[in-house]
Amino acid sequence: MTTSLLRRALFLAMIAAAAAAPVHADSIASSASSAGSESSGSISDSIGGSSNSSTKNKRVAAGEYRVIDVAQVPGKADTTRMTLRAAADAAQEFTLDVPNRALAQRGVNTGELVRVNERVYGYEFAYADSKQPFFLALQDNWYRELGSRQVTI
Repeated sequence: MTTSLLRRALFLAMIAAAAAAPVHADSIASSASSAGSESSGSISDSIGGSSNSSTKNKRVAAGEYRVIDVAQVPGKADTTRMTLRAAADAAQEFTLDVPNRALAQRGVNTGELVRVNERVYGYEFAYADSKQPFFLALQDNWYRELGSRQVTI
């Protein structure tokens, strides 16, 4: 089995496991099943460089983050940019670009807490109070694997 097929199989297995779990199964499964659409995006397109890094890399630590700003992304009317600052370390800050449709059921406001969970496939962003995921930032190679492709015979 090739590496990409193995990754896809593992990701689908995680989705199935999440769907079988009694707690938050619906929200996790719906977020994951929409991968490649409104509730997911690639890390390179979604996460802005961390302010605590001289290289401005896109590494984000798991934990709770306070939303310090919410604005539309310039030139992208359908995308919201959140500036998030770590609750435990004010020096750690980054931006997250999220399609507006991912926030259609519930928005995110300045002052709220967002929970970031590191996953094998990238990062899961969830409302801290309900732990309900609203966005997945997938590693670029995972995101590309989930794209739709025409099947030819």
